[in-house]
Amino acid sequence: MLQQPATSGEQKREPLLEVRDLSRDFGGLRAIASVSFRVFPGEIVGLIGPNGAGKTTLFALLSGFLTPSEGEIVFQNISVAGKRPDRLCHLGLARTFQIVRPFPEMTVLENVRAAAVFGKASRQSAAIMVREIQDILNQTGLLSKADQPASSLSLPERKRLEVARTLATRPKLLLLDEVLAGLNPREVEEAIPLIRSLNTERGITILMIEHNVKAIMGICRRLLVINFGQLIFDGPPREAVENQAVVQAYLGEKSGA
Repeated sequence: MLQQPATSGEQKREPLLEVRDLSRDFGGLRAIASVSFRVFPGEIVGLIGPNGAGKTTLFALLSGFLTPSEGEIVFQNISVAGKRPDRLCHLGLARTFQIVRPFPEMTVLENVRAAAVFGKASRQSAAIMVREIQDILNQTGLLSKADQPASSLSLPERKRLEVARTLATRPKLLLLDEVLAGLNPREVEEAIPLIRSLNTERGITILMIEHNVKAIMGICRRLLVINFGQLIFDGPPREAVENQAVVQAYLGEKSGA
């Protein structure tokens, strides 16, 4: 397993998320094998790898939809391995899903309001909640669609609604699962500033899976690359494209390219 060492700046900071020797078995198959990495506050980190590499399984472990076979997950200095997704959400760890499933008959605003109610451990006034939801809808470009049913939205708009619903839970760490999948080049270009604004304007730390390598390299300053359930690279994008293990994972041996 090939990993890049942490920089001196990272060593001085407390990680927001720390994954230690994380593994997950399905019968005789080890889908995730002793993966370790850290995500620091304020980062946007990309998670990439070939199809079937284990990216979605890793996200399911981090977000509580799967229980690890071995290893630890530490979020804000709290051991969270095996905690339910709702508990993790209340702690500030939320995720989107590649296949978005809003409540189709509810309006856009009602979808976000449902997430806001679910994601808050404490109550707040209705007026404050409405203002917060309107701010989220404005940032995600959905304010004009607030009173329309979710079923009327286009795919890019449903992707934005998925993001809006997670924002309503006030995450500290947001796991984005292929929010650019299915979008055309113009729609991708429009979505990238939104992803950046979640980090710069809301201060949300982001770990994101994305198959659009060009886009993710333009968004992230650090990439994690996994293949066959193992972490094979952790470092800057410019180094990833020159790393032989990464190139081989995507393209295969030179003789077969």
